[in-house]
Amino acid sequence: MSPHIPPLQAWINGIGLIAPGLPDWPTAAAVLRGESAYEAAPSVLPVPLLLPAAERRRASRVIRVCLGVGLEAVTQAGADASTLATVFAASSADGHNCHALCEQLAGEDRQISPTRFHNSVHNAAAGYWGIATHSMAPCQVLGAFDASFGAGLMDALAQVALDGQPVLLVAYDSEYPEPLRAMRDTPDCGGVALLLSAQRGDASLASITVTPSRAAAEVLADPALEGLRQNIPPMRALPLLQRLSRGTAGPVVLDYLAPMQLRVDLQL
Repeated sequence: MSPHIPPLQAWINGIGLIAPGLPDWPTAAAVLRGESAYEAAPSVLPVPLLLPAAERRRASRVIRVCLGVGLEAVTQAGADASTLATVFAASSADGHNCHALCEQLAGEDRQISPTRFHNSVHNAAAGYWGIATHSMAPCQVLGAFDASFGAGLMDALAQVALDGQPVLLVAYDSEYPEPLRAMRDTPDCGGVALLLSAQRGDASLASITVTPSRAAAEVLADPALEGLRQNIPPMRALPLLQRLSRGTAGPVVLDYLAPMQLRVDLQL
């Protein structure tokens, strides 16, 4: 994204969101607009009904949040999940599974459960998405620590620009139990999904244009919401979502890899 490369642009056709106290996008939008007060509560993770029974029983918190936000965005857009290219982005993915594996390896019996092992890989959520939606479309899985939402957004936008096809971005993370929590204090599961397309459609909510910036990232006036933005990596998207929920065009700067941030210009 040098000055010689055109900005990345796409239309937002669907949004999904799950965070502590924000069980879905309509609830979050009302809070971000100031119509409802934010009430802290544990993240509500939907049952992954699209998964076969065996996989449903094994589905971790991360799988449930990814399927929840992804399907919310797809449903809102009236899209076919099985046809969508996807980008999954997380700083560290499944904290509880990582804790369980470390605990097992630290003990005398180091025989790892096969289910634990296959859920430990960084692309586990993407794999469960494919199983649930019967998708054979291209999928990218990436991580950039606290900048994972921004990295996923740029990857998804680049695919939209290159291929001209819709791309579903799913950014997510989960908490760690102690003692890892002392080093990585993510308070709870959270996720954001955006369905992006090259052309405006009947479901389009707004267009975004992304360019690099050295300006400071925007913070949220509500201390509780700002805490979510700072402590759950996918919630770096909240300033953009707040502007979108209020129907206000204009620029917003999102956290990325310092000193570079991402300027997102929103047009309704």
